[in-house]
Amino acid sequence: MLNGRNALSGHDLLDEQDMLGTDNKSAWRNVLGGYDVVKGTQSVKSSQWTAAAASLVVVAVLIAAVDLWPARRSDESPAAAPTPTPTSSTSTTSPPASTSSPTPTSPAVPAPAGSPLTGLPGPVGPVLIVKIDNVAPARPQRGLDAADVVYVEPVEAGLTRLAAVFSSRLPETVGPVRSARESDLELLRQFGTPAFAYSGAAPLLLPAIEAARVAPVSPAQAGPAYVRGSDRSPPHNLYARPAQLLALARGVTPAPDIGFRFGPAPAGGTPSQRELVHYQAAEYAFEWSAPESRWHVWVDGRPLADAGGAQLGTPTVVVQSVVVRPSQFSDVRGSVSPYVETVGSGAAVVLRDGATHACRWTRPSPDQGTSFTTADGQPCNFAPGPVWVVLVAA
Repeated sequence: MLNGRNALSGHDLLDEQDMLGTDNKSAWRNVLGGYDVVKGTQSVKSSQWTAAAASLVVVAVLIAAVDLWPARRSDESPAAAPTPTPTSSTSTTSPPASTSSPTPTSPAVPAPAGSPLTGLPGPVGPVLIVKIDNVAPARPQRGLDAADVVYVEPVEAGLTRLAAVFSSRLPETVGPVRSARESDLELLRQFGTPAFAYSGAAPLLLPAIEAARVAPVSPAQAGPAYVRGSDRSPPHNLYARPAQLLALARGVTPAPDIGFRFGPAPAGGTPSQRELVHYQAAEYAFEWSAPESRWHVWVDGRPLADAGGAQLGTPTVVVQSVVVRPSQFSDVRGSVSPYVETVGSGAAVVLRDGATHACRWTRPSPDQGTSFTTADGQPCNFAPGPVWVVLVAA
């Protein structure tokens, strides 16, 4: 229910002009002066040898006195020439947006050979992340069956919203597209520079999105890629065409290694056929289907299906316990938006192959991926295929 108006323009608000200027204001003037204060010209007459000799003696004494003068001023040191001090370029933004690629959290463990998001073979495409509505009037959604990763995020009033990550495949349409949240920016940093599709955001949040390391493709930047559907009422009927979104995005990078590892299941595990995750005003259930080797997704007691009626599912579900605190933003009804902290560490439960595995997650910084490990420090491998990450309050 955040104000959907998007005031973003296509201009970069970060002024990269060097505010220090190019002129050197430090003139290294020599305070000792550049003049010779000793004048050595003498006039001597050839007929006055004695006087000349005496004069020469006097001159010699004077020269010796001048030469010895610095040594006699033992109470002060000679003035030293100033030493140049190296200067560093200073950014006008605080803090500057990082432009480095995300660093794998577990460098000792090889990254997946194919897609780093699914572990499946195939080309690695640019990343598009779309905020998708998930309340009852928004279902069934379009395009979720093509997502490589789906994040379930808590929002206002105990509800949830989805962040769908696309790289390997692009659906024809995706949606309903809804608004962004402050904590999205922290979550998205591990994806390099993704295209970020959202319907709008709180007015005070818009500058932060513009300054973040994302390529915004909201209706304000990519209007031709959006369409209103006639099958339901606003705001649950805004859809986008992913191919057009990527064509209009600038500087989008391919899917990086975000820390996921795929392979054989960890040792042990607890057999399970159904797992529940509760939010204040939403409930998710994941039911294991052995014939399909995936977990069927249920929301609020109903199967979560795509627009064609097929039930959605995934080989791996990660229930990640995180810190959830109030953000500095609220919606139009005055409900404070929660901030979901995805940097740090905590407990996680990985669902795969009809069993649950207790793991730990670690993400040292926003630019790094999230690693999942077992109690003995080994990778908590996912099953190859799409991954659902359910973020819940610890």
